[in-house]
Amino acid sequence: MMENEVFGECHAHLLMDGMNYREAVQLHKNGVCVPQVRDHLRAYQSHGITFVRDGGDALHVSETAKKLAGEYGIDYRSPMFAIHKKGHYGKIVGKGFETMHEYAELVQEVRDLGGDFIKIMVSGIMVYEEVGCISSEPLTEQEIREMIHIAHEEGFAVMVHVNGADPVRAAVCAGADSIEHGNYLDRDGIAALAQSDCVWVPTIVTTGNLIGCGRYPEENLQRIFEMEKENLHAGFEAGVKIAVGSDAGAFLVPHAEGTEEELRLIKEALKGHEKVTEHLRKGEKLIRQKFRQ
Repeated sequence: MMENEVFGECHAHLLMDGMNYREAVQLHKNGVCVPQVRDHLRAYQSHGITFVRDGGDALHVSETAKKLAGEYGIDYRSPMFAIHKKGHYGKIVGKGFETMHEYAELVQEVRDLGGDFIKIMVSGIMVYEEVGCISSEPLTEQEIREMIHIAHEEGFAVMVHVNGADPVRAAVCAGADSIEHGNYLDRDGIAALAQSDCVWVPTIVTTGNLIGCGRYPEENLQRIFEMEKENLHAGFEAGVKIAVGSDAGAFLVPHAEGTEEELRLIKEALKGHEKVTEHLRKGEKLIRQKFRQ
């Protein structure tokens, strides 16, 4: 990739290794495996990537990476851990709460640890065995609004993991600073994004790299990927702010290489449009500006 085509990674998980989530967790379960963290940081350095925004984890990997990243010339931003409502998706990357008082305490814990922003989990993840299906029920509009409000009151930007048309729209309308994934976004959600200062990080490589791997029904993967590209196309035309983030560390999404692959897939989806690179640079600039404490 040409030097002027290098982008930052706006959604990574240094906890994960792109191959086996369970093994990656086991590696850090009894204490952060620092050599592994350094290997991931070195991968970004070798690809000329100097900005990484992590999505957090429950095992202090992201916290450790933030302390080490400067040695590799990387501006590394972290929420330390993601926050989820107990009984809903999110345990794998963070800490849970039952009441809004407990949520507010977790926001304070992020501050105490030196976190740069708040990451909240609003919905489940994709279920590739069934088109249109998300793994768990989303939070309510009221919960989403209150969580974002509390974080903003404490001076934090909010990164929102969310899939599904209604939850995405609810998060945007509640003041989310970035939408992560945003699968099954509809035109109302795209319009809401376009009218806001929220940045969309679509992470389409997480589906694109699954095609042909044999793990999920191929027809479903193809349909979902086409929907993702269509939404990206519609979002770009509507003026939605978009940034490159690959969910690096997810299955078949290696650190650094995943960033470059996400950029390639976005550009393929937006082929024929002018100023795509400029548009994506603006999205990343907004991420850099917003997601810092």
